[in-house]
Amino acid sequence: MFKHYIGVDLHQAFFHACAVTSGGERVWEDRFPRTAEGLAAFLARGDHETAVAVEASTPTWHFADAIGPRVGELRIVDPVKTKLKAGYAAKTDRLDARRLADALRRDSIVGIYYPPPAIRELRELCRGRHALVQTRTRVIQRLRAILLRHGLVEAQRLVQRDGCLDTVVLPPRALASVAALRRVLALVREEARHADEAVRQAASTDPIVRRLQAIPGVGPVLGLMVRAEIGDLARFPTPGHLASYAGVVPRVDASAGRVHYGRITRRGSPWLRWALVEAAMQGPRRRDPIGRWARRLAIRKGAMKARIAVARALCDDVFHHWNARG
Repeated sequence: MFKHYIGVDLHQAFFHACAVTSGGERVWEDRFPRTAEGLAAFLARGDHETAVAVEASTPTWHFADAIGPRVGELRIVDPVKTKLKAGYAAKTDRLDARRLADALRRDSIVGIYYPPPAIRELRELCRGRHALVQTRTRVIQRLRAILLRHGLVEAQRLVQRDGCLDTVVLPPRALASVAALRRVLALVREEARHADEAVRQAASTDPIVRRLQAIPGVGPVLGLMVRAEIGDLARFPTPGHLASYAGVVPRVDASAGRVHYGRITRRGSPWLRWALVEAAMQGPRRRDPIGRWARRLAIRKGAMKARIAVARALCDDVFHHWNARG
């Protein structure tokens, strides 16, 4: 039990905080700027007898790094699973901070994983490379669309081969668009190449990634993405919990003996889900029971449903190889 429980409603430029006692009495509440001075003023009101709760958002990690060592407990709140507004008509920064403090006092919040800096760096590396690849794909698609609109049916070959676009005859505006997109594509390809090299270098030095690459369909890029997004496998009791975190489990509606399974939840880490689904593309080619099951499932349910099912099954493989020794 702590002396004070503080709820923090965090925003880009400021944060609102409210402190209550273990009995629910409000001690103080105030608004602070998200500056070094504001953080210092906030920390002057807390100590190791204080517990703090803050909702997960884009600036949360910077805020948590600044105050974490200075308070007794820091909880990063899952805003989806912690329903603070239920039963209330109003929602303001002040009320959110009050509700967070009260929920923390009653231990009725759902926390999320607070990754250490090394894991966050791996995530930035993998997600940055993923964003570059997506950008490269969108630029290529845009180039192909311009060429196809002007009757160049071999657009894919023209875009992929160096120098092929130099002799293309197009109207002036279309030609200017193609030239601009080619410059962007050259830059993105170069940056993506550097990102690929960095990912492969990091994967080669990580023992967990090397073990994960024994899974069919998992190479250094997917292996490092899985490793970064999971962080600490010990936080998942079973492969089913990992599949739920990846959002590849179906929605379940059960009542009075009736059970209905819907589409996958798509909750949790979208990057982990992408990595598992990408690796699952090799499922029907596997020469083991999972491969035979994937081929039968693809015939009965279709390739996409089979791929999602294999992605769920890969969570068992991740558990097995992550914890393997030797």
